[in-house]
Amino acid sequence: MQQQSWIGDADGGWLAALNYAGYMFGALLAATVRSIHVKDTLYRLCLVLAVLTTAGMALTEHFWLWAGLRFLAGFSSSGAMLLASGLIMHWLIQHHQRVELGIHFAGLGLGIVLAAVAVEAMLALSMNWQAQWWGFSVLAIGLLVPAWRWLPRPTPAVPGASGSEAAATPPTRTFMRWMLAAYFCAGYGYVISATFIVTIVEREPLLAGAGNWTFALVGLAAAPAVMLWDLVARRIGYLGALIVAMGLQVIGIVLPAVTTSLAAVLFSAVLYGGTFLGCVSLVLTMAGRLYPASPARLMGKMTLAYGSAQIIAPALTGMLAEATGHYSVGLWLAGGFVALGALLLAWLRRVDQTAQRLDADAKAAVYAT
Repeated sequence: MQQQSWIGDADGGWLAALNYAGYMFGALLAATVRSIHVKDTLYRLCLVLAVLTTAGMALTEHFWLWAGLRFLAGFSSSGAMLLASGLIMHWLIQHHQRVELGIHFAGLGLGIVLAAVAVEAMLALSMNWQAQWWGFSVLAIGLLVPAWRWLPRPTPAVPGASGSEAAATPPTRTFMRWMLAAYFCAGYGYVISATFIVTIVEREPLLAGAGNWTFALVGLAAAPAVMLWDLVARRIGYLGALIVAMGLQVIGIVLPAVTTSLAAVLFSAVLYGGTFLGCVSLVLTMAGRLYPASPARLMGKMTLAYGSAQIIAPALTGMLAEATGHYSVGLWLAGGFVALGALLLAWLRRVDQTAQRLDADAKAAVYAT
């Protein structure tokens, strides 16, 4: 779109920021709705909205119409990331399954791969940016069917049944304050690579043409890694796994600012892909353990922190890139935020009883049947 239309770096950053603003609005809604059946209905409406907003991008070149569509698209994506996560967790608890979301979030990694491969295929057919949006709309319709059919409708809980009325164990104030701050930092780091990685790669003369394949590599790394982070958490706890993941993510974020070597950029993509979804999955799993009957209560609050960084970071990075002509400052800033988040989690792990209890629960899963 940047090559074939009037969009500059700052405009792209603002469109990304509005997309994440819509996501935040969806997170707020997910946190306030209590009825599991209403959540299921909203999830299915979000699936339809995702298709419509994708197709709508091909119908206009007006900035504010694009802005509105990206906002609604962000809202629809909250259905997959939050409402679906809560519904799946509800089903796992009701059916006495291990409460982990790695397999669910692996689907997002596979979606990244599909998107990157689809772009390359459409470029090979010389399709312009509008035709590509139509192509993505067709893909979205195809994916809507299993997303709709494979998630079971929620069934009423049987009073007194084991697991149907699991008690909430609210976190301490210290845990919430520092966890929200750390997750804000994680969100800032995540969104820079998610939004600009293709552009960063394509602007390097020696890497031109590798942008979409780099994005595909992010997804290929993310899909299996999300499930691996569940295993890591069982060994060293949720907070321990998050600290390790964020430490690796710092390296992945800043590598493109240090070197333009293709090997280094590909390694950066693997590190980034292998960690960012793992962080989200681990945090949302913690939310489910603290609020088994209504995991979206904490999921929504955590995502508001994550999402507020996602609004600020793309707009700021886009303006910095336009002013300096490169993304190095934005990448170093993002890496610094993620490093700060890891330090906050390390401190929290030492001093807070909620963090210690969650880590003990994760390790106990090693012995679960």
